Amino acid sequence: MRSADPMFIAANEGDGEPHRELYALHLFRILQACIIIGLTFSPLVTKQIEFTDPWLARVNAVAYILLTLIAFSYVRRKSQPMFWIVTSAMLIDIVACSLMLLSLSDPINSIAMLLMVNIGASAVLLTPRMAFFFAAVASMCVLAQNIYKFLEGSEHNPLELGLIGLGYFATALLSGILGKQMRATQQLATQRGLDLANLALINELIIRRIKTGVLVVDAENRVHRMNEAARNWLGAPKPGVQELAKLSVELATRLRHWRQGQKNTSQPITAEDGSERIPRFTRLTPQDDNGAVLVFLDDNALLSRRAEELTLASLGRLSASIAHEIRNPLAAIQHAAQLLAESEELAITDQHLVGIVINHCGRLNQIIEHVRQLARREPSRPEPIELNRWVQEFITDYSTNHVLGSDQLRATPSPQPVNALIDPQQLQQVLWNLVQNALRYGRMPEQNASVSISARRGGPNVAPIIEIIDRGPGIPSSVATRIFEPFYTTHELGTGLGLYLAREMCESNQATLDYVARAGGGSCFRITLSPAPG
Repeated sequence: MRSADPMFIAANEGDGEPHRELYALHLFRILQACIIIGLTFSPLVTKQIEFTDPWLARVNAVAYILLTLIAFSYVRRKSQPMFWIVTSAMLIDIVACSLMLLSLSDPINSIAMLLMVNIGASAVLLTPRMAFFFAAVASMCVLAQNIYKFLEGSEHNPLELGLIGLGYFATALLSGILGKQMRATQQLATQRGLDLANLALINELIIRRIKTGVLVVDAENRVHRMNEAARNWLGAPKPGVQELAKLSVELATRLRHWRQGQKNTSQPITAEDGSERIPRFTRLTPQDDNGAVLVFLDDNALLSRRAEELTLASLGRLSASIAHEIRNPLAAIQHAAQLLAESEELAITDQHLVGIVINHCGRLNQIIEHVRQLARREPSRPEPIELNRWVQEFITDYSTNHVLGSDQLRATPSPQPVNALIDPQQLQQVLWNLVQNALRYGRMPEQNASVSISARRGGPNVAPIIEIIDRGPGIPSSVATRIFEPFYTTHELGTGLGLYLAREMCESNQATLDYVARAGGGSCFRITLSPAPG
């Protein structure tokens, strides 16, 4: 059965046919034809053998050798169906041997014994039923020509004829059993070969596509194999055996130190394009101290991201437990400060200090809430929503819970419905954070903030997007590359977790959050969502 994946190797219809056995059969048939030619035309033999019909013997011998040579030429092409080749060859062999026996005045039954090899080969190459059929046809032909000779007055031995017929059927039976086992073994070997070839292709594909660079370096520091990641990092060298020192002097030096037993440093190696890789070395065989070495080039940026994720996960769990313990005392401090601020006997300077306490309590509470969101990482529950209506409801809800004053928050609806698949609760948190940042930082000095939220879809094959646009000073390019990093902030009151959490929630919903610089000034945060099914 052919695999649906084009990378896998599948057996063709003719791949399992035993062409070698068929080739050997036709070589034997050529030998048979040569024997008959020798019996017919050789002067040494014709003096001892009498022919009742010499012309029949000669025509039969010439026709037989020509037919065997023609059949042999077809077999070498390996494109003809085996059943018809073997069937036609067997019938020609039986007829040729029968005519040879018929043309002799005293039949030599040893010629009939040659057909046992042909019958055995037919049992190996075809089904046992066909082999028994050829055995029966050969037995009847040999018997018929002996009966004909007996009627003409020649002597014959019935026991010998019976043994020849029995030999035909015994050969067909035993060769059929052998052929069945051979076909099963060959089929199993072919399948195992295909499995190994497919496994080799899969391993090659995995090694070629992984982001970790892989090199095979021999004892003379020559590179024999490398995958795509290593080739790209080394500057795409020419294929073939290459000197490692010519590709990377630092890598060759690290490998030499490792072979000498020195401890491998964890410092990355920087390529010409600026990418960094950390090399790791291992021997192909543990017992070989000076043989080939596998060199793994790990992406330093990827390792840093993994370490960062582990650090954040551990920090999130630790911070969540600490935040839980801090929240209750913080609420008590904030409540006490609010009660103290309501006192009429409080001096103006003390009221200012109490205001500072309340403001910083609010900031601490916001930090605690962000840390709790970082630790929870609740799974998304996406559902289809219509973004135009949802954005309008969000603006109404946000305006109800926040005093905008002279600031503006408006929606820019799309004329067509925009359907997306996302968790509404998590989308609410993402937009709440982005709008809050836009109202706080997206304003020019001494001017009111103006923030617009638009939902649109550029075409039937374009994913739905939501854009939060402000008219502020924008974000410098040097800062824009780091705004989504955790704990990175440029504001003294920021936590550095808001945008990071927003992107994390977008990714959990198969959406993306990007910052898009605007040519006319201001900032644009674009959320690209998954389209709703249907």
